[in-house]
Amino acid sequence: MPGTRSYTSGSFFFNLEGVKCGFIKSVEGGNVSAEVITEQVGPEYFVKKHIGAPRYEDFKLQIDLSMARNIYDWISASWKANYQRKDGSIHAADYNFNVKSEREFFKALITETTIPAMDGSSKEPAYLSVKFSPEYMRYKKASGKLSGSLGKGAQKKWLPANFRLEIDGLDCTKVNKVDSFSVKQSVQTDQIGDARDYLREPGKLEFPNLRITLAGSGAQTWVDWHDDFVIKGNCGDAQEKSGSLTFLAPDLKHELARVEFNHLGIFRLAPEKPEPQPDNISRLVAELYCERMEFVYPGS
Repeated sequence: MPGTRSYTSGSFFFNLEGVKCGFIKSVEGGNVSAEVITEQVGPEYFVKKHIGAPRYEDFKLQIDLSMARNIYDWISASWKANYQRKDGSIHAADYNFNVKSEREFFKALITETTIPAMDGSSKEPAYLSVKFSPEYMRYKKASGKLSGSLGKGAQKKWLPANFRLEIDGLDCTKVNKVDSFSVKQSVQTDQIGDARDYLREPGKLEFPNLRITLAGSGAQTWVDWHDDFVIKGNCGDAQEKSGSLTFLAPDLKHELARVEFNHLGIFRLAPEKPEPQPDNISRLVAELYCERMEFVYPGS
């Protein structure tokens, strides 16, 4: 794992395929339940009840960009339809690193990755949200302390104001916001036979549209593209564009990670507000479709 601690230390620690990835901001889900089945047997007054096969909820993690590389490689592979089933565990510990509980998960597939909104006016730290669906999970008795090279350095926060958007042929210097978006992977459960834990298979991979806000003073190239692509109908593959959204360190030079866009097409360009406000900058909102995205983590 990295020699420095995650940007925001917490009480949850993530392990993936035997690698200590680091602290995570939060964890949701990962619970186990079962459907209650009722049976009416003959003329009996009382109804017989029992439970069916266990159901395993998706885990949802919030992570920053300072963890071990293998978790980002897992995200990157899922966006390329290179599906990888992973085993791992989540430790819950106090702030003295004393482990209180552990949940192990097995053969998990990533089902959703959410990129937070990039906003030039935001001062709060940013986090990726990652959902994954395990075939099964187990609670494990835990004790002792988290070991490893923890807390030996300090890292600055990943801020949503520190980003760079680049799109071929467009002036992106006046872009002040890129809305949050999610890449989703459906998962099908192969419920065959009498097994209690069913195989999960990847389904359709969905890439979202982008919503980008920019100042009207720097929008001429966007207006020209919208006029040609939408109004004039020159909207073939040759008129689509490529681009990238880069997440930067506080020095605005070091690249933390980036999302690459392929086959972008604009389908809407409109004022942010119906009428210009006297005290506000005039802004436009552009909406773009994207056929394919890639998540790139260069590492330290």
